[in-house]
Amino acid sequence: MKYFYAIMEQDGDSAYGVTFPDLPGCFSAADTAEEILPNACEALELWFDDQDEVEPSRLDQIKAAAAEALGAGATIIAVPRIVNDHRVARVNLSLERGILDAIDKAAAERRLTRSAFVAQAARNEIQGAH
Repeated sequence: MKYFYAIMEQDGDSAYGVTFPDLPGCFSAADTAEEILPNACEALELWFDDQDEVEPSRLDQIKAAAAEALGAGATIIAVPRIVNDHRVARVNLSLERGILDAIDKAAAERRLTRSAFVAQAARNEIQGAH
């Protein structure tokens, strides 16, 4: 998993705007603070759908490139990028029996396998979409 640094800005009571200095044309917006990270993760995923891999810049490089925006009140956020690799790997997890029962019940309610449910829950937690 890689992290891309993004510049987050907000003017007054407007929506939050997020841009990625490393990724031309990759941007996101959010009406609430809780939506910033999940929306930015989605923007990353969509951008990489038809773009080549890019190595993220270091934080000091992003700070230098965005110095003017940062001076005007913008902030930098680290946005995780989970590569969509559909290869399956078998793993062994140890879980408390009660949580396993809860996982199985929640997975069944959503018509998911246990594995699919755990994978989606992990993705949501990493990307702040919970």
